Amino acid sequence: MEVELSPDQKAFARQAIENGRIEREEDAVKEALALWEERERYRIELIAAVEIAEAQLARGEGRIITEESMEELKESVKRRGRARLLAEQQQT
Repeated sequence: MEVELSPDQKAFARQAIENGRIEREEDAVKEALALWEERERYRIELIAAVEIAEAQLARGEGRIITEESMEELKESVKRRGRARLLAEQQQT
């Protein structure tokens, strides 16, 4: 497969080569494809999570979000974080 880079892309790759980040333009293309693959995997996982959440809501398993419930969640997260820090400090 042949890939034609735009002038800006070539300049960007050339700068990365000069800075020692990559050795060849092909490395830049490989890295770009790896990042794209990672992003696509994340997108698929996100879509699956949304579908699960929608199914849970359809079954009546959702919860109503209010300012009060968010405050309770915030305090719960703080308590768990403090407890974890305390436990870590006691282990050292």
